[in-house]
Amino acid sequence: MSQSDTHVVILGAGHAGGTAAALLRQYGHEGPITLVGEEPIPPYQRPPLSKAWLKGEADADSLALKPLEFYAEHNIDFRPNTRAVKLAREAKQVTLSTGDVVTYDFLIIATGARAIKLPVEGAHLDGLLELRTAADAEILKATIGPGKRLAVIGGGYIGLEAAASGRALGAEVVVIEREPRLLARVACEPLSTFFLDYHRRHEVTFELGATVAGFEGENGHVTGVKLADGRVIACDAALIGVGAAPNDEIAKEAGLDTARGIVVDLEARTADRSVFAIGDVAHRPMPIYERMFRMESVPNALEQAKQAASAIVGRAPPPGEVPWQWSDQYDLKLQIAGYAFDVDRILLRGDPASAKFAVFHLKGDRVQSVEAINSPPEFMMGKLLIANRKPVDLDKLADPSISMKEVAA
Repeated sequence: MSQSDTHVVILGAGHAGGTAAALLRQYGHEGPITLVGEEPIPPYQRPPLSKAWLKGEADADSLALKPLEFYAEHNIDFRPNTRAVKLAREAKQVTLSTGDVVTYDFLIIATGARAIKLPVEGAHLDGLLELRTAADAEILKATIGPGKRLAVIGGGYIGLEAAASGRALGAEVVVIEREPRLLARVACEPLSTFFLDYHRRHEVTFELGATVAGFEGENGHVTGVKLADGRVIACDAALIGVGAAPNDEIAKEAGLDTARGIVVDLEARTADRSVFAIGDVAHRPMPIYERMFRMESVPNALEQAKQAASAIVGRAPPPGEVPWQWSDQYDLKLQIAGYAFDVDRILLRGDPASAKFAVFHLKGDRVQSVEAINSPPEFMMGKLLIANRKPVDLDKLADPSISMKEVAA
């Protein structure tokens, strides 16, 4: 079959799916492409939803990966407000929510992840919000402001970004976290302490080690968060950010391997040679750490979109990348490279009181991960050290007077 006859169907029009469609054309794929998305708008950047969108500094047009006309101009059949409901791998067909049945030669599953719900009393009330889509962000933006009180359930990055934006909009904000510290599952204790202090200086209040037992409401709208110790935290709205689960059901029902996500190789390909999975829904190899892992980040979505598009057109695979991500809160930019797997020590470079420092996670004398606050050189050189697996002089690394270029040399 020639490239001009090969039909690629992409399920999911988020950052991963939208990028894959554009890359296929960029890499020379001439056959038909069908891009299926549940939302009414074309693919867009999601990280600004908890920041620029909430503060009114961005909208759907400014965040779009490509303008709407791009898809028609490049013969990409974009189908908004549509989702896949069944995958028949032997027939190479996907049934859509519209009733249409689409036949593919290659299928890319980019269905992302969904917010985890809290199975507690009062979970049906209006005013309980999540932040995964532009529509979610628009509802939250219309809800918070001066005189309003926002309760954020979950002290992870999304929750803290939303808290910062809520304060910028004049709302009172309280963050409720089940663990005894913020970012307990994703960051080290020094970083948790730093963010706790910084948010407190911006008048965010915290309930740490607090379990949500339910929600109270009046006339169908939430008025408070009920804690397990019996206290009720009053609020006008509650943003629930306690993690996400991969939307891998269609793959699982079709008999594909899943393990907290759809299992793929370094081409982003499943055990079915015609089916790929990319982005938040994929459980992928991490050669640097010799393990499999599911990552939720834009850089991962872009890397896997390159992997799948390259494999489909017969292009050489892209070079492997060090995973990285970022978070913007107030005037802080946190940049993270790598993951703190198999770490036996951490090393602090710089002074947290200056809001410019980095925490290096080490396995022996090799860097596994770096968390850098307002410190681009530490992030960039740390990322390089993770990639090349070279031993590092720990004394030099701990000394901010020695440049990171010299440390990494």
